Amino acid sequence: MRLTTALAVPAALSLSAVCCAVGLAASTAVARAAPAATVRAGICTAPTARRPLAAKLSRDILAALAGRADTVSVTVSDRVSGVTCRLDEGYQYYSASVVKATILAALLRWHQETGKPLTAKEKRLATLMITQSDNDAASALWAEVGHARLQHFLDLARMTETVLDPDGAWGLTLITARDELTLLRLLTKSNSVLSDYSRDYELGLMARVIPSQRWGVPAGAPAGVTVYVKNGWLPLPSGGWHIHSIGAFLGHGRDYMIAVLSDNNPTMAYGVATIEAVARVVHRDLNAGLPPADGPLSG
Repeated sequence: MRLTTALAVPAALSLSAVCCAVGLAASTAVARAAPAATVRAGICTAPTARRPLAAKLSRDILAALAGRADTVSVTVSDRVSGVTCRLDEGYQYYSASVVKATILAALLRWHQETGKPLTAKEKRLATLMITQSDNDAASALWAEVGHARLQHFLDLARMTETVLDPDGAWGLTLITARDELTLLRLLTKSNSVLSDYSRDYELGLMARVIPSQRWGVPAGAPAGVTVYVKNGWLPLPSGGWHIHSIGAFLGHGRDYMIAVLSDNNPTMAYGVATIEAVARVVHRDLNAGLPPADGPLSG
């Protein structure tokens, strides 16, 4: 594993000040609820009570990458435990087919603004692009949405580190693990950028990716959890194989996301093995002590 940039970890949250309102008849002290303090443990942060989990995740992710020859970036975010892990999240990679998730999101945002539903042709192309990673479908939708609307979506989504290829080669879009996690967050929680219909539509396709393309971050996911995934792979003369996998894991009390990007892989299989080694320890650690996802939940 080769690290290329400094780790980016947000500072601990400060306690809110207590505000006092003084009236003519009496004085009443009103305290705002203080946000939970966060602590850092290696490459992960968490609420104080979850520090042991953050520390274990940090150790296990780094151990999974020990000795690997490729360049790797990792982001993990678990809404349930509040744990977030970041490793080289700002390093830029050529997107390969991972950008197809962004193309579809931009298409859906455009239709939100026009108020018009997707056409039958657009639905067919979107299905091929996401579930089978069809390149011709991606090229058609990339051209239809256009550079300006794609950039408009990136601006709204605050995916500031994603750079569209100026010559129109969608697979050479520059992406970061941080921006890919931002996209996953938009897809998995109500927000002002993508409507609930748009989110459900795109997630529905990501849940139907064909079996031969469900490698990467789904490796080790607990049975019963709904897996949403989009992968990318691209061999280049310089930089070796670019192998990426992003995914969200929801249901049965689970709500977390993983993005792993890599380049300088000697083969596609090498990159897939790297990503899956990370994914397995993340799934194992985040689900430790929880009821099986495919079994009954207590309470």
